[in-house]
Amino acid sequence: MAAGRTLLLLNGPNLNMLGTRQPEIYGAETLADVIAGCTRTAAEHGCELRDFQSNSEGALIDRIHAARGAEAGIVINPGGYTHTSVALRDALVIPEVPVIEVHVSNVYAREPFRRHSYVSSIADAVISGMGVSGYRYAVDYLARLLAG
Repeated sequence: MAAGRTLLLLNGPNLNMLGTRQPEIYGAETLADVIAGCTRTAAEHGCELRDFQSNSEGALIDRIHAARGAEAGIVINPGGYTHTSVALRDALVIPEVPVIEVHVSNVYAREPFRRHSYVSSIADAVISGMGVSGYRYAVDYLARLLAG
């Protein structure tokens, strides 16, 4: 499938623990559930979804670099790197594609340090506090954005 119809779903640290980590905040759905839902949403738009999760900042940056020319847009939940990583933010402009930032919880209703995102200023949209449904909304929005 051409890069024009291929979307990348990136998940940062601890998101591999969805469904077991603090379910009162993050819910009971697993990352596999999220990927399956996003894959279905992408397919409804005639898009392919590729996914990648890492607890390592360097691995995420390397995957973002590999997206240049290979994927048409990125949906990312940077996890804790949202609030700490200028390097991740800088990498996200390299592929020169739309970026949608997603957070499962409402980061603005939590600890003050979570209210700052290095990614938001370069993102085309930010979805926060809609649970794991926010991922599917992000994929839907990105596919529609790419379709014009």
